[in-house]
Amino acid sequence: MVSLRSHLAGRYVKVELSMLRPVRGFLAPAALCLLAVAARAETNTVLLDQWLSAQTNLHTWTADCVQTRSLPVFSQPLVSTGQVWVAMPDRFRWELGQPAQTIALRLPDQLLLIYPRLKRVEKYPLNGAQTGPWKEALALLDASFPRSRAHLESGFLVRSVTETNSVVCVSLQPKSAFARKFMTDIRVSFRTTDYSPMSTELRFADGSSMRNDFTRSVLNAPLSEDCFDAKFDSGFTVVEPLRQ
Repeated sequence: MVSLRSHLAGRYVKVELSMLRPVRGFLAPAALCLLAVAARAETNTVLLDQWLSAQTNLHTWTADCVQTRSLPVFSQPLVSTGQVWVAMPDRFRWELGQPAQTIALRLPDQLLLIYPRLKRVEKYPLNGAQTGPWKEALALLDASFPRSRAHLESGFLVRSVTETNSVVCVSLQPKSAFARKFMTDIRVSFRTTDYSPMSTELRFADGSSMRNDFTRSVLNAPLSEDCFDAKFDSGFTVVEPLRQ
């Protein structure tokens, strides 16, 4: 009786140990994978923090721009060239076409869309009470120059941060359910050398996208106040679409 129980006990122990061997073999690579994921997440957090920190030293930014719009109804994308001027915290001028066919001029209290060929100006107020897709879209454009982590995360979920050849791409998703109805994703790419934008890309719910690639960028150069001058001659028609 004793030898039988000992024999059975030995078998039971042997079975249990054999079951543990593959588990032990699995734990080592699983632990390494977890460590690699944690290290990558920490690296991404550092890159994001460095980008956000660099924004505090940014006062002006200018660049040449190539805008590429991809639309499901067209087999070929639409490409335009232009220039952009930014003065922190709340002014920019964006011209597309040579000579300019469209000018977007943001001032502290309003956004103007100027169409020189049509002699037409559209005015959009930027007051705090305003809601709707236009303000949501403008907030997404502001994501290219976030003032702080709190400012960024107040409007966006950071989906991913990836680095390739010293270029970091931050993928953001609007937190607003209303904004996600027409814009699903915004991507900002920047250099790790100076943290200035290399490109931005907006992806829309209808499958279209708009990408801006920037070259010859200059940081913190003095900008003339004329750059943000909203003057236009009396022959222009001025409309306010949100009030119609």
